[in-house]
Amino acid sequence: MNKPYSADVLIVNARKEELPEILTLLDECGLPGEGLADHVATTLIAREGMDIVGCSALELYGEYALLRSVGVKETHRRRGLASRLTKAALDLAKDHQVTTVYLLTETASTFFPKLGFKPIPRSEVPQKVQNSIEFTKLCPQTATVMTITLT
Repeated sequence: MNKPYSADVLIVNARKEELPEILTLLDECGLPGEGLADHVATTLIAREGMDIVGCSALELYGEYALLRSVGVKETHRRRGLASRLTKAALDLAKDHQVTTVYLLTETASTFFPKLGFKPIPRSEVPQKVQNSIEFTKLCPQTATVMTITLT
């Protein structure tokens, strides 16, 4: 049985020098890290002591954002940390006056609806988001596209 979520895990803004550790975590989670270096300023990490145990990131496109790189270390899963990281990223999006957030997923299409995301056709995503590396190169056409409107 997994331990409940620990209050010792803090969600903070990532720093550029933490990128290698974040990329290692994403690789362990089976998530792409390509292109993340361009979005470190809008990347969040979950830190337990000195260890990075989770992350989430936003790619900003004006009033739109792409949520990406939501990953949690295997040892810290099923404790609510992915939900906290996603909610923190949505709060960050609001801070940047984003009105709509999109994501692509191959493995978490049952997770994100619990946080308010709804599946949509790829064709409904604004072109500036569709031009992102996630849409053009990293995620296959079969990936589920989801969105949430921020209020």
